[in-house]
Amino acid sequence: MVIAADPLLLGPVGLEIVLIVLLKVVVSFVLLMVSVMLMVWFERKLISDMQNRIGPDVAGPWGILQTLADGIKLFFKEDLIPENADRPVFKLAPYLSLVPAFLVFAIVPVGGDFRTGDGTVGLFGHRTFLQVADPPMGILLFLALSSVAVYGVMLAGWSSGSKYPLLGSVRASAQMISYEAALGLAIATVFLTGGSLSTHEIVSSQSGWNWNVVTTGVVPFLVFLVAGTAELNRPPFDLVEAEQELVGGFHTEYSSIRFALFFLAEFMNVITMSAIAVTLFLGGPDGPILVEQVAWVWPTLWFSLKVLAFLFTFVWLRATLPRIRYDQLMDLGWKVLIPLALGWFLLLATLNVGRDRGWSPLVVVFASVAVLWAGAAMLGGAVRKARAERLALEFESDEVLDAGDGA
Repeated sequence: MVIAADPLLLGPVGLEIVLIVLLKVVVSFVLLMVSVMLMVWFERKLISDMQNRIGPDVAGPWGILQTLADGIKLFFKEDLIPENADRPVFKLAPYLSLVPAFLVFAIVPVGGDFRTGDGTVGLFGHRTFLQVADPPMGILLFLALSSVAVYGVMLAGWSSGSKYPLLGSVRASAQMISYEAALGLAIATVFLTGGSLSTHEIVSSQSGWNWNVVTTGVVPFLVFLVAGTAELNRPPFDLVEAEQELVGGFHTEYSSIRFALFFLAEFMNVITMSAIAVTLFLGGPDGPILVEQVAWVWPTLWFSLKVLAFLFTFVWLRATLPRIRYDQLMDLGWKVLIPLALGWFLLLATLNVGRDRGWSPLVVVFASVAVLWAGAAMLGGAVRKARAERLALEFESDEVLDAGDGA
């Protein structure tokens, strides 16, 4: 597939082009910051409604400025650094978590008509993509940056000079390794279907309701959703910040503006992960144009509504599901998600090969059933083994308790 380059950068790059690119960077950053502020308010209000509480209602109408008030309060608090901390690394860690979140958002197309046009919009007399950058390997860049973000968490825990943050950072590293593979396999099915790693081309290939959640099947979408939730350390996978076990987790020793940066990075990552999921599986800005007079508004509106649906899902999961045990977290990543994603990837590869080589429908069905059967057998064996090990551990613990009662 030929990768379409941003038409803004095809000709000579003068001062006007540079200013347009800088404008897109500034607008994207401001948009993301405002989205974070609204996301925090949305989560607090929604959870308070689910728990029959009032929630924030003082700062601004309906408490919408409460996040801004909290940020100002943290900015003026004292910035404490532990005595045993590695000061340079301790100061650097929050930025290593924050910067990748914005860089990922920069490659997401947030608008543009992909149904009747090429996804470009007019800006000061130039045609351009409604995204900061569209690198040919954009999705690989997303995977790389999502891996880099864990370095901020790891270094924050290690440099604090305290055992609780260190345990939280070790958990974060293990959790990222466990779920990054499943996340990559889910993305690989999109590449297998669309043939491109460019986010703009991925959205373009889904125009006209040809969304990847349908063409690749719902399994990669669900794997991406679960693995993405674990990558974000969101409930029920928030063992990195388990208060009952680790006080505050990796940011226990942080205060003032540095704590606010970690808080900001967490919600930035939630928004960017939602935007990536919409781009990969739900057509990005693709949607019907209901009013032709304001046709340019609808793609961005559809994109925003899809992202909002994901944000609601993350909040709903936090409000309804309890935190899972650490062994369940590892079992889900290694014994369920990875085999499931790998089996589905092989199934799609088999179907694509059969289609390209003109195999008869009977051969394609037989090959598909064989791949599904092998994957189900592997998955079932792993689940049965994990269940047997868990029952054995529970039996041993019961014996120990009975022996203690007898003594």
